Amino acid sequence: MIEENVKRILEELPPGVELMAAAKARTPEEILQAVDSGVKIIGENYVQEALAAFQVVGPRVKWHFIGHLQKNKVKKAVEIFDMIETVDSAELAREIDKRCAQRNRIMPILIEINSGREPQKFGVLPEDAEELITDILLLQNIKIQGLMTMGPMFGDPEDARPYFIETRKTFEKLRSLALPGVEMKYLSMGMTNSYKVAVEEGANIVRIGTKIFGSRQ
Repeated sequence: MIEENVKRILEELPPGVELMAAAKARTPEEILQAVDSGVKIIGENYVQEALAAFQVVGPRVKWHFIGHLQKNKVKKAVEIFDMIETVDSAELAREIDKRCAQRNRIMPILIEINSGREPQKFGVLPEDAEELITDILLLQNIKIQGLMTMGPMFGDPEDARPYFIETRKTFEKLRSLALPGVEMKYLSMGMTNSYKVAVEEGANIVRIGTKIFGSRQ
């Protein structure tokens, strides 16, 4: 089932849009199956789950962190992840920078945008993204490469469109500023329910879980 699902999604995604398998609560064996079927990016919400899966799958794919990263988990996170998509504060960015300096590596990051302005969600408001980026762009061991947003998880996919539009507009504005060392390359938006709308609005990374792995038990 996983193999068929991955192949179907890969066939329908336009050129230039990357598929990430959102692997929250999935077994390492399920993740391995997705990788064997053609998935090249694995997204994990929890560092401990990622460590367990990494031991089975290894570095043959890119690992993206897509959950809320606590400062005390950063040291472990920078050991395995190739990108952290959910940076939403200067404090977190500085901790990532510090831990990466200790390992002599540079971490690509995305700034998480709270496009729905929902108080229970993480991320910076669209109008605050420039200030955050300006605050952290001189850090030597991180590389700002774009934006991510969550959008609603359920409901009519069209309900998510305004959130994606606002995030894309923020992305385009930031790119036009040509800030030093900032590369507005990736726009990570859309999940199983909404990824088609996200792609229409400019997403070039989509995070798909249920449509690959099936419903969680």
